[in-house]
Amino acid sequence: MTREDVIRLKTWFAGYAAGYYMDDPNHNRAICLKEEHTERVCGNILMLGREINLSEQEMLIAETVALFHDVGRFKQYADYGTFRDMASENHARLGIREMSLHRVLDGCTKEEKRIISRAVAYHNAVMLPSEGDVFMRLIRDADKLDIWNVVTSYYAERDRQRNVAIELDLPDTPVCSQNVIALLNSRKFIRMRDLKTLDDFKLMQIGWAFDLNFAPSFRELRRLRYIEEIEATLPKSEAISEAVKKVMDYVESKCL
Repeated sequence: MTREDVIRLKTWFAGYAAGYYMDDPNHNRAICLKEEHTERVCGNILMLGREINLSEQEMLIAETVALFHDVGRFKQYADYGTFRDMASENHARLGIREMSLHRVLDGCTKEEKRIISRAVAYHNAVMLPSEGDVFMRLIRDADKLDIWNVVTSYYAERDRQRNVAIELDLPDTPVCSQNVIALLNSRKFIRMRDLKTLDDFKLMQIGWAFDLNFAPSFRELRRLRYIEEIEATLPKSEAISEAVKKVMDYVESKCL
């Protein structure tokens, strides 16, 4: 894979995303959200790749993984009007199908196709396979860092303009489920099926810290204070504060 290959793939992606815009401002806002998210995730994965000393060739593959990790989101929103996988389809599988349909990786070697496709397929999985490689782990970290960026920016401006696509249509009641708090306390993965409210979703976002893989990711999370910003929007309770503190202590321990 060469830099020219990546440029070609970025050109294809821009044209593909452009095809999903229509005469509906709310629809276009959702499409734009994912297009801009992809651009930032590409930046994140390159930052992390430099920090862990990837080779030039590995950096090209990592950037390609980031470019296509959410390509299924466009068709998902066009077909279902939601980014919630449980109410539509798994967006990673949708993305793999779109990549195959449009033969976007035809210029890559067989091994490059395998690495890129598997990383895209597993970027949103509950757990990675035991043989998960560095690209699978990098895209998960790069993705989370920007999702934290998106949601904290949104929560700060939410009173002015709500976006149900970001909120996954969850009810905005000031309640955190005891089960979700317990899962966070025990460092267990919080699943979409566990969520009852928007505040549960916020706790899940805080709990993503337990799924980070690289020290630079933890340091970036600490530097940008995403956990503290999300916590500030939650109901005030001792149980929530204690659970969030455990997450922050864990992040601190991984920053070395």
